[in-house]
Amino acid sequence: MNPILNQIGTIFIPVSNIEEARNWYCDLLGLPSDGEILHGHLYILPMNGTGIVLDSKIYSENTIFKVPLFHLNTNNIEQAFEYMKSKNVELTTDIQHNHWFNFKDLDGNHLMMCKC
Repeated sequence: MNPILNQIGTIFIPVSNIEEARNWYCDLLGLPSDGEILHGHLYILPMNGTGIVLDSKIYSENTIFKVPLFHLNTNNIEQAFEYMKSKNVELTTDIQHNHWFNFKDLDGNHLMMCKC
């Protein structure tokens, strides 16, 4: 019997400033940003499903995501695109195939938004 589950538990995102990253991601996701920063370098975003942990200890110019390693879901790709523009998020693509677009966080990590 295989002891390894076919599940992803948490994705770690390297960030240069844990407080600024916590505030940016919480604002983007509509979450309260009053959660505790653990051990001075970790913030666990309260997600539905796979977790996201912001980690300033693993940050370097070499560790930022050069391509999206995952995507955030949306039910309405056009509304999500306009919302990101209204937040002045750096968009790196337009909506592609009416299904997805890419953007960057404060540290230049490449992320994706995708219609589910």
